Amino acid sequence: MLASATDFLWSYVLVFVLVTIGITFSVASRFVQFRYFFEMFRVLGQAFRHEPGRVSSFQALTLSVAGRVGAGNIAGVAVAITLGGPGAVFWMWVIGLIGMATSFFECSIAQAYKTRSEVDGGTFRGGPAHYITRGIGSRGLALLFSLLLLVTFGLAFVGLQSFVASSSLEDAFGIPTLYSGLALTAVVGLVIFGGVRRMASVTEVIVPLMAVVYVLVALVVVAMNFSQVPDALMLIVRAAFGLEEAIAGGIGAALMMGVRRGLFSNEAGLGSAPNVAAVAWVPHPVNQGIVQAFSVFIDTAVICTCTAFLILMSGVHLPDAEVNGVVMTQAALSEHVGDWGRTFISCVLLLFAFSSILYNAYLGENSLSYFWPGNRTLFNSFRAALLGLILWGSVQDLSTVFAFADLTMALLALVNLAALALLFKVGLRLMRDYDEQAKAGKRPVFDPARFPDLDIDLDAWSDAGHRAAETDRH
Repeated sequence: MLASATDFLWSYVLVFVLVTIGITFSVASRFVQFRYFFEMFRVLGQAFRHEPGRVSSFQALTLSVAGRVGAGNIAGVAVAITLGGPGAVFWMWVIGLIGMATSFFECSIAQAYKTRSEVDGGTFRGGPAHYITRGIGSRGLALLFSLLLLVTFGLAFVGLQSFVASSSLEDAFGIPTLYSGLALTAVVGLVIFGGVRRMASVTEVIVPLMAVVYVLVALVVVAMNFSQVPDALMLIVRAAFGLEEAIAGGIGAALMMGVRRGLFSNEAGLGSAPNVAAVAWVPHPVNQGIVQAFSVFIDTAVICTCTAFLILMSGVHLPDAEVNGVVMTQAALSEHVGDWGRTFISCVLLLFAFSSILYNAYLGENSLSYFWPGNRTLFNSFRAALLGLILWGSVQDLSTVFAFADLTMALLALVNLAALALLFKVGLRLMRDYDEQAKAGKRPVFDPARFPDLDIDLDAWSDAGHRAAETDRH
C-alpha cells in the first residue's frame, strides 16, 4: 500500500507538477537561472561578508548545500543508475537545470516573508510555512507543511543519513555500526545545542572542504580516463531515451528515477532550502535566491555528474557487477585508484552525512518554531530526540523508513509547489524590483514600502540599507 501510493505520486503526479512548474517559472522569468548565472558569482563574492551576530549569505548557502550535498550525491546517484540505468543521470540534469529557477523563486519569496525570532538571539526564521501563512493566508496548509517537514527531514532523513554513514564505515573499515553511531551522535550533539549560528559556522568550513576535495579527486579520475568521456556521455543520453534497454529499464524507469533521485539530491521545489535561505542577512531577497539557484547547480551539474562519471567509467554499474547504493560508488573509485578509493568515499560520505544531519536538525527546529515559537524546552527536547534517532538509525535496516520518507517528501513537494504557484506573481515582482535597481546602477535594496499589499515583517527588513552599505564598504 505504501509503495503503491509512493509510486503513483512519483510516477504520475509529481513528475508532471515539478516539470510543469519549473518550465513555467523558467519561461515567465526569461530563464532567470541562465540570465543570472554570472551574477551568481558576483553575489557569491558578496556573500562572504560577515556581520557579527548574523548568519551571512555564504553561511546560509553552505548550510543548504550541506543538505543538498549528501547521500543523494553518492548513494543516490548510484541507486538512480541501478534502478533507472545511466539515462537517469540525464533526467537528473534536466531536473537540476529547471529546478534552479524553482529554487530561485522559492528562496527569494522565503526571504521576503521572513520574520525575526526570539530564539537564537534574534536571528531570522522563515520558509514555506511562513510564506504560506503571510502570503496565502492559510494557516492550516502551513501547519500541514511544517508537520511533513518535521517528519521527513527532522526525523526520517536523520536516521537515513546515519544508516548510510555507519554502513559505509563498516564496509570500508570494519567498524561496527553501533560504534560509529555513538561517535556521530556525540559530535552532532556538540554542534546542534549551539543553535543555528554554530551549525552555520561548522558547515561553512566542512561543506566547501568536502565538496572541493571530492570534485578534485573525481576530476583527476576523469582526466585519467578522458578518452572514455564521450562514450559515457553518449551512454547517458541514449539510455535517457530508452535506446540502451539492455542496460536500463527503458525511458520510463530512467525518467522516474532521474526525477525522484534528482529532487532528493538538489531539493529544488521541495520546500526545504527556503527554510535556510530565510536565515541569511542580505540587502534584497533576490540576493539569496541567486545564491540558492547556484547551490542547485553545484549539487547537480558538478557533484552528481562527478559521481556518475566515476561509476560509468568503472563498469560497476553493469548487471553482473552485483553492487548497489553507496557500495557501488566505493567500488567504482576503487576500480580507478585502488583500495584507498573505498576508504576515501567512506570518509567523504561521513562528512556529507554529518553536515546533512545538521541541516536536517535545523529544518526540524524551524518546523517546531512555527508551531511553538520561542519554546527553548521544546527545542532542546527535539535535539535530544534527534540524537537518539542518529544512534537508532545507525543499527537499523532503513528500507521501510526510506520508503515512508519518499512518500512524505512527495507530499511535502506538492504542498510547496502549490504555494509557489499561488505566489509566483510575488516572486516576479521581487525579481523585477531587483532588475530595475541593478539596471539603474544601484545596489539593489529591498524596501517593504514598495510592497504595501504584502504582509511583510517590517522589523526583519528595518536594516536592509545597512546591509547594502556593509557590502559596499567591504
